[in-house]
Amino acid sequence: MKILKPIFAIRHLEIFAGLVLSVFLFNSILHASGPHREPANVAGPDACGECHKESLKLWKLSKHFTEYKKMSKSKEARAIAKELGIKRIKKFGNICVNCHFTSSIVQDKVKTIAGTACESCHGAGKPWIKLHSDFGGKDMKAKDEVPAHKVERYRKSEAEGLIRQSNLYGIAQNCYSCHFILNEKLVNQGGHSVDKEFELLSWTQGEVRHNVYYSKGNQEAPVERRRMLFLVGKMFDLDYAYRGMAVATKEATFSEAMAKRVKATKLVLEKIAGLIDSAEVRVALNIANRIKLNLNSRDSFIKAADDIAANTKRLAENDGMGFSALDSMLPMSDKYRGKVSQ
Repeated sequence: MKILKPIFAIRHLEIFAGLVLSVFLFNSILHASGPHREPANVAGPDACGECHKESLKLWKLSKHFTEYKKMSKSKEARAIAKELGIKRIKKFGNICVNCHFTSSIVQDKVKTIAGTACESCHGAGKPWIKLHSDFGGKDMKAKDEVPAHKVERYRKSEAEGLIRQSNLYGIAQNCYSCHFILNEKLVNQGGHSVDKEFELLSWTQGEVRHNVYYSKGNQEAPVERRRMLFLVGKMFDLDYAYRGMAVATKEATFSEAMAKRVKATKLVLEKIAGLIDSAEVRVALNIANRIKLNLNSRDSFIKAADDIAANTKRLAENDGMGFSALDSMLPMSDKYRGKVSQ
């Protein structure tokens, strides 16, 4: 075994440390730039629809479904693609596909098969879809499943990547990974809008609700769930605004939008902190009061975002029962995004 000379060894350690840091920072940004699904693991919406027939029907009435045909033909999308040098909007690998389309393996090739679909929110299904639909044997129905088997079935499915509705943090993270643009070039050069209107509660209680599996009709979420959607959404606003500041390199539309989002969210969280007792919200505010919005402060912004994310994950486990004081801040049904389908 050869022994490296001290200087040579130190230099390699420096390079290795730099690579580790780069990977850490890259991953911190990456998880916020679209739901990452390996096409080979995508089963497709029809596979989900074998059991979730009503949810599939409602999805087909939503913009998440219709954008598959409409988006690539729109003048706005084509103008953005032209500015970015993209010739085929639906081609896997370009910046448009990860959020606007679902890709899978078709005849040994990666192809877009749908718009924003089931697995965009709930995770690529091939690793878990059979586990998820096994109620205890070949001829067993959901109504006949024993409680212990159900618990184990969900545990195994989640271990393989299923993101259930009960996993509020995971669902919200996938929403924000697309609806909160974190690509400076896409905004400044491409002209893509920064979605200032996105608000988690309003957008999950409109046409994407499809709450039909556990209740009759496409009912809105219970007030406790709505409180948590609102609260977790505001924490994600701050988290992702800092991730945006981390990738901003110059004063322009993108960086200005991120800075404004930080300031606006801070004001909302201050109001929330005056209504409820939440250690996680206080931590987020302490971070916001400490961090200065100076460009090229990547490391501090990523650290701030990761700390807020850790607190958001803990907060998302709350049942919302003790947060009734938030009800006055919740968006009313006339603010829900899109028409609710029945």
